Amino acid sequence: MASSSLTKPQMRGLLGKRLRFHIVGAFVVSLGVAAFYKFAVAEPRKKAYADFYRNYDSIKDFEEMRKAGIFQSAK
Repeated sequence: MASSSLTKPQMRGLLGKRLRFHIVGAFVVSLGVAAFYKFAVAEPRKKAYADFYRNYDSIKDFEEMRKAGIFQSAK
């Protein structure tokens, strides 16, 4: 009588059911990580580059490096 009250374990379709669950979870997590990277790393980096090159004078920088002796061919 005790064996009749136990339910049978699900054997058919178990892999498909678990894969469906884990693929959806992996997709959601990957979207979250991608959004986090975009807003926490990529956007501040783009802003930092834009701020740096907004007032960057390459000729002035070249002259400072030339005076410091970094270049051997340009004296």
